[in-house]
Amino acid sequence: MTNPTRPLALVTGASSGIGVELARELARDGHDLVLTARTVMPMENLAAELAAWGAASVIIPVDLSEPSGAAALASAIEARGLTVEVLVNNAGLGAVGRFDQADPVRISEMVQVNIVALTELTRLILPGMVARGRGRVMLVGSTAGFQPGPGMAVYFATKAYVLSLGEALAEELRGTGVTVTTLCPGPTATNFAQISGSNELPYFNSAMRHVMSAAEVARLGYHGLKGGRRVVITGFLNRVVALGGRFAPHPISLRVTKALTSRR
Repeated sequence: MTNPTRPLALVTGASSGIGVELARELARDGHDLVLTARTVMPMENLAAELAAWGAASVIIPVDLSEPSGAAALASAIEARGLTVEVLVNNAGLGAVGRFDQADPVRISEMVQVNIVALTELTRLILPGMVARGRGRVMLVGSTAGFQPGPGMAVYFATKAYVLSLGEALAEELRGTGVTVTTLCPGPTATNFAQISGSNELPYFNSAMRHVMSAAEVARLGYHGLKGGRRVVITGFLNRVVALGGRFAPHPISLRVTKALTSRR
């Protein structure tokens, strides 16, 4: 059972990586949690750990790659009578490979999780926050969202959508008491790189790129969320790379990114 005196945070993708670390940040700062992902056991272990900080956790297993996933999650939360004060849209998928040779199923899953489910869940949770005049939303994007990514075209495009949506919502909601923060990490030490195949790429394993820990990314992201920051890019070099991708001439940025996101 959650504690009515503690604000409640919903974290998607809460079975590993940045999602786990964001849940830890929230628990340490006095929140109860709704944890959701496809795999239950890691969330059960996390919930037991978070109890040490006095945090109660509700576990709702949902597959957000299914078209009904976001609605099912929102319905399950409503059925339990829970009020979400902080929404962390962290769940995400990636894949490496030339677009015309990529698995169509994986492409659909990426679009469904990274764009559709994120958008639907935010739309379902946000009105309650606005009506109460308070709330915080985090969309977990990536430095990949600042430029096109040949070799990971769909993943980069989905993260560009997340960044655009987050910045627009932050402006729309100015003065409502609800803030929207888009977290844009660079290469991070999680299982994402191995699952997506991107651990083979120079983008993730170049000696010039600092691979941050998930805990470090979560700490910086949560600090930005609490401060109501619109965009948080983790790390100085990642900020340089992201802004370079946004403002460099496209013929140059496309070639550089292709070199970093193509298998050796």
